[in-house]
Amino acid sequence: MSDGDYDYLVKFLALGDSGVGKTSILYQYTDGKFNSKFITTMYRPTGPDGLSGRGQRIHLQLWDTAGQERFRSLTTAFFRDAMGFLLLFDMTNEQSFLNVRNWMSQLQMHAYCENPDVVLCGNKNDLEEQRVVKEEDAKELAEKYGIPYFETSAANGTNVSKAIETLLDLIMKRMERCVDKSWIPEGVVQSNGHSSTERLNEEKEKSKCGC
Repeated sequence: MSDGDYDYLVKFLALGDSGVGKTSILYQYTDGKFNSKFITTMYRPTGPDGLSGRGQRIHLQLWDTAGQERFRSLTTAFFRDAMGFLLLFDMTNEQSFLNVRNWMSQLQMHAYCENPDVVLCGNKNDLEEQRVVKEEDAKELAEKYGIPYFETSAANGTNVSKAIETLLDLIMKRMERCVDKSWIPEGVVQSNGHSSTERLNEEKEKSKCGC
């Protein structure tokens, strides 16, 4: 499948403090292809009857970011172009967990809306003996923000694919229910010879966004 052969181009942004494992998580998901953060996958929406619908070709673009404070302004510049966010903290570093609130505040200010699609990941769950962040505390924080939570390991791959695929599912469901897709960056939809602008403008005429 060529780079231009897809129905949707979906852009994810990995966020979190320096050292939490953002680059390693993406490296793990792309199966070691460190210089190629582009993954083509199939998405099959599930209907109310539990049956899968027509498969859609999804081109995932995974963006890594620097977590250091001096790069924070550069990171926020990418917020509005991303459709989903993988927010990571290090389960062996309590400060990185406490800073999740700061990252959520940044997202609410700079993302495409005040309630963007986010998946929270407690990374390095393979280092159980060094763990300082309790699972119940992480789940409580995720519930506060109404976002899914996974405990992941970039070292052995635990829950990495599941976290990213959950985020993709959230994005696709938002796109399905939102007719007014003005929040979607240019070029996301490539189907039946229509550009994203043409296709979305046609859909806007049908009804208002309910997302």
